[in-house]
Amino acid sequence: MHIVIMGCGRVGSALAQTLEQQGHTVAVIDRDPTSFRRLGSSFGGRRVTGIGFDQDTLREAGIEEAGAFAAVSSGDNSNIIAARVAREMFGVENVAARIYDPRRAEVYQRLGIPTVATVRWTADQMLRRLLPSGAEPLWRDPTGGVQLAEVHTSAAWVGHKISRLQEETGVRVAFVTRLGEAILPSSQTVLQEGDLVHVMMRTDEVHKVEAAFAKGPEEEGGH
Repeated sequence: MHIVIMGCGRVGSALAQTLEQQGHTVAVIDRDPTSFRRLGSSFGGRRVTGIGFDQDTLREAGIEEAGAFAAVSSGDNSNIIAARVAREMFGVENVAARIYDPRRAEVYQRLGIPTVATVRWTADQMLRRLLPSGAEPLWRDPTGGVQLAEVHTSAAWVGHKISRLQEETGVRVAFVTRLGEAILPSSQTVLQEGDLVHVMMRTDEVHKVEAAFAKGPEEEGGH
């Protein structure tokens, strides 16, 4: 996938390097050309000097063939404008904006732009919003039969207990990353928006588990 990133600060440069290591092509936009030093000499993507919500700048960065766009500059307004231009003018499917003011983030969520408002976990969350589908394996046992994976969880599960998630999907939730902190859930723990869910599951059931996590809970009484 080709991914365009606006902003080459700590988060933008880390995001660019991670995505390139995962095999994606990356273009980074920043109005300050000296900021590209953060990318290092090994970075093979495009460096585009300009304003991230300017359409010509976006075209130079390859927005027309991009599958994802991340706005992670230091300005909330610039980020949300750029994210909306990428989504509405160029039809980019996976768009995310970094917002420093969490009160504004809720407003922008209503516009259909996923936002990330907490600094410590920004790069991790941006990755999950740009590449949101399926399971990301973290560990496998020596036989390959069981794995620990982070599984993309539908927003429909927010507000439901982890015990219900386990019961309906047949997995064991090993831990949840919430606001950058790993927590060991109890049977009473309720999933919150932004949680990253890490589960133990059989390798041969990955697709079934991904589908159940993506679908959301069954209707009450429909078990």
